[in-house]
Amino acid sequence: MTLQDRVRVHEVTLLSDHWYTLRTTAFDWRRNDGQWQRMHRETYDRGNGAALLPYNLAQRSVLLTRQFRYPAFVNGHDELLIEAAAGLLDDAAPEERIRAEVEEELGYRLGGVQKIFECFMSPGSVTEKLHFFVAPYEPSMRIGAGGGLAEEGEDIEVLELGIGEALAMVADGRIADAKTVMLLYHAKLHVFAP
Repeated sequence: MTLQDRVRVHEVTLLSDHWYTLRTTAFDWRRNDGQWQRMHRETYDRGNGAALLPYNLAQRSVLLTRQFRYPAFVNGHDELLIEAAAGLLDDAAPEERIRAEVEEELGYRLGGVQKIFECFMSPGSVTEKLHFFVAPYEPSMRIGAGGGLAEEGEDIEVLELGIGEALAMVADGRIADAKTVMLLYHAKLHVFAP
């Protein structure tokens, strides 16, 4: 039996279409025991995205961003978030879009990028699937200051950190962004591994 055989959608109601799309859906779910159960779920559709961690093996460093995130702020996080460069795909291929985001946010034009995996980041309520990348960088690849696009409300600081320092910041809570933690641990295991 496929998932299509286990879901019967009854009603989809648009709740908001201001920034992204929020819907509530009434559906029946066929449980493992064969019984049908009525469910109601809200889904937030913001599109799919991509994230990338630039690394420099010789310097044992990575490039990250620091910026204000209102949802984290209203949830009690009283610091700017330190994150990997990331953005929504906006109908572009993941590799194409992440290259543009790195140029906008970090000010670097990268050579080859390597896709390492893709994940649903919050599948209980958000439809987004995130494509994860890593790529080497050199100081000569810097083409601008970065900082993001002011017209999109971006006000981004570029950080260059040693991998050890970045991992210590995960351990003590200064880096609390899931995509960034995932990329840093991937780098520890697969990029900077002895």
